[in-house]
Amino acid sequence: MSYFDGFVIAVPTANKQKFTDHAALADPMFKELGAIRVVECWGDDVPDGKVTDFRKAVQAKEDETVVFSWIEWPDKATRDAGMKRMMDAMNTDDRMNPEKNPMPFDGKRMIFGGFAPVVDI
Repeated sequence: MSYFDGFVIAVPTANKQKFTDHAALADPMFKELGAIRVVECWGDDVPDGKVTDFRKAVQAKEDETVVFSWIEWPDKATRDAGMKRMMDAMNTDDRMNPEKNPMPFDGKRMIFGGFAPVVDI
């Protein structure tokens, strides 16, 4: 059964092209490591909530846009092996080297997790 990694980040709105360039360089590596699909979504209709919302979750500032991303894997075992190889590649592959392909956002405010689907229609 498929397995998903989900991410929510706050990206400075002025860095949209830098974010897109960063993702275009790094994301193909996930596919090389077994991912079925990688999707990066730029916030377009992200309402403020009364108690919590996407913006509050990542402490987005007025000049930032919320990005919602996910990676679909064929199964959790492929994901676990792929993510381990991805972390190992941070020292050997320029696409994952933060000095060569720096994240155009504050990674400390990124929220992420792995998810097993319970309904798939």
